[in-house]
This record gives sequence, structure tokens and C-alpha cells, in this order.
Amino acid sequence: MEPKLLTTLQTYTRPAFAADVLAGITVAMVAIPLSLAIAIASGADPGAGLITAIVGGLLISLLGGSRVQVGGPTGAFIVVVYGVVVVHGYDGLILATFMAGILLVIAGLLRAGNLVAYVPEPVIDGFTIGIAIIIAASQIKDLFGLTMTEVPPDFIEKMSALWEARETFSGPSLGIGLFTMVGIMALRQAFPRFPGLIVAVGFASLAVALGELPVDTIAGRFGQLPNHLPMPRLPEISYARVVELLPSAVVIAFLAGVESLLSAMVADRMVDGKHRPNAEVLAQGAANIGSALFGGLPATGAIARTATNVRAGGRTPVAGIVHALTILGVMMVAAPLAGYLAMPALAGLLMLTAWNMSEPHKWRKYLTLRPTDKVLLVLTLVLTVLADLTVAIGVGTALGLAVRLRRRDVPEADWSPPER
Repeated sequence: MEPKLLTTLQTYTRPAFAADVLAGITVAMVAIPLSLAIAIASGADPGAGLITAIVGGLLISLLGGSRVQVGGPTGAFIVVVYGVVVVHGYDGLILATFMAGILLVIAGLLRAGNLVAYVPEPVIDGFTIGIAIIIAASQIKDLFGLTMTEVPPDFIEKMSALWEARETFSGPSLGIGLFTMVGIMALRQAFPRFPGLIVAVGFASLAVALGELPVDTIAGRFGQLPNHLPMPRLPEISYARVVELLPSAVVIAFLAGVESLLSAMVADRMVDGKHRPNAEVLAQGAANIGSALFGGLPATGAIARTATNVRAGGRTPVAGIVHALTILGVMMVAAPLAGYLAMPALAGLLMLTAWNMSEPHKWRKYLTLRPTDKVLLVLTLVLTVLADLTVAIGVGTALGLAVRLRRRDVPEADWSPPER
């Protein structure tokens, strides 16, 4: 369970360091707007996203079992985090994240890192698409500039409330959101290694400021972003609170473990490497404990940032460390500028993130699945959107394992690197 950092430093060279530094800075430019957007969509202050990317990302790279894994807040957590914040408050989320970190450390010590191979692929695909749908629905308000006193957490009620608010539609907001989405796609197509996310979001926000458009910004809604890390402190812990938040902690731990290990598997194929699953799970545990102590969100290995790191030339955990330190530097120096980022631009970014999470290139393949796998995928998706992620994961995994035990001829999953 030795961290990959110790292994790679034994043969580290100056050219490798130069490549890692460039890759780490590139990934940081992608991670900054994404971390802000994920935090806002999760019902947290935007600064919490940066804290998570810094603390969680640093610990994942220091202690992880992958050469190129880059961690931080991810879109997969938006649904569960938003639900915990609505029901239990942000202090409840901190405790749930802290507990999830402890569960992941225990799982790593018990060498449970290989168990992800037993989670049925249709279940993972189902709740991932479900999460993507919920993320997209959560961004309709800011993308269209709708004015609403409150956005209901329930999906059906939310769609009904959004429809009722349709007369408050803002053309400038939609224009800024679409400009951002087109800019991101164009830059990604023309310059695959270039951090187009921050350029597109930055130019869209600049247009808002120069044109004095009636569009919400981060500072206008949340105030100025923090320019330093807070002092670490333990969350309030009581027996009743622990019991109350245990289901949420289990879901956070499950998602962190699955997302990070899938990301590490994808990274292995991209760099022809082999990750250490138990070290990776231990690192996820440490990252979530650390993020909770600093008031951050749940953290995990991020497939999009890991793929960006590989494409930018990163080949050791040093790139992930540079990524975290770069975000810290930006927070300390340029926090006031980040406050000018336009909310519709971040909504457009998350809309694209949701689209990529759904992996449309796989939709045709889903039609060729066995009938039982199709049912499993659709059932997990529907439960994720209309019921609860905890229920969806529990029911989907139980049924999937039952089907797998009956069948015993399950082909190996063909994981690919989506732009999450």
C-alpha cells in the first residue's frame, strides 16, 4: 500500500519535473472553474470547492496509488451533497464527509480496493446518467436567468417550479451560457491540451462586466471568495448525529471509492501503468478527512482532470501536487477576480459536464445489452432521479450482484475516459 509518489521519485528526472509542472498548472486552470461550479450546484459556498481541490487534491496525489490521478470535488457528488445540506445543514455534510473518510481508511486497511470490480457496470452507468440528469436540471435556473425564491430539491417539483418561473427568463443569461458552452467545445476541439474551460468562462464573464449585463456573478450572489485556507477543526460529533448521518457517509464513501478507482483504471490504460487500489482507497479516506477538517466538500479522483493531466504530459503524482498548490496560489492572489465569474457561464460549464458524464457515445451500446442489464441500468437511473441515490445504489447493486451470481459469465468492463 505504498504511495506511488515514493516509487516514482526513485527515478525522477529534471525533464519529468518540468513536464509535471506544466501539466499541473494546466489541470489547475481546468479545476478552478469546475470546482467553483460544483460547490455552487451542491448548495455550498463556492470557496468550499477550491478548498476541496487544494486539500483533497494534495492528499490524493501525496498518498494515492496512481501515477497520474488528480483529485478534488466532482460532479458525481452534487446530488448527495445537495441532499445532505438541505436535510442536515452544511455542518452535517462536514461530519458525513469526515465519517466517509474514516470508512474509506478502514476499507483500504482491509484491502477492499479490488471490490469495485464486483459492482455491476449497468449500475454504475445507471446512477451516473441519473446524476447527469439531476445536474442538468439544477442548472436550468442560472442558465436561463430565472428568478425563483426557492428551488425544490425533488426532481418533479423542481421541474414544475422551473416551468412556473418561465416568464422571468433572461436573454442575456442564456446568451452568456451558450457562449461559454460553444467556447469550451470549440477550444477543446481546436486545442485539446489547452485549458479552454477557464478561458471560455473568463471571456464570458468579461463580456458581462464590460457590457454591464444584468447577469448574476459569484460575488453578487455569495460575496467575495476567501483568499486563504481556514484553520482546520473537528466537526461536532455526537452519537445521535453519527447514526443520523451514517447512510449519507456510506454513500459518499461508496461514490468516492468507485469514482477514484474507475478513474485510476482509465488512467492505467492511458499511460500503460498499474495503480495500487488499496493505497488509492486509503488516499481517498485521508483526502475526505482532510477536506472535512478544512470545511470542504467530499473529494475523489476526478476522471476529467486525470485525463487532462495525462494529455498535458503529467506522468507522476508531482503533477497533482503542483495542481493543488497552483489553485492555492490563485486563491491567495486572484480571489477577488474570481468573484466576477458569471453564474450562467458556470451553469453552461456544468451543463456540458452533465452531458459528458452521461457518455452519449455509449448510448448505442446500451441498446445491445442483455435484457437484465437494460432493466438494471434503467431501474438504477430512474431511482436516482426520482427517489434517492442511496436507494438507487443499494437496490441496483443488490439486484446486479444477484444477476451476476446467476450468470457467472460477465465480460470485463470496458471503461473509457469521459470528460467528467
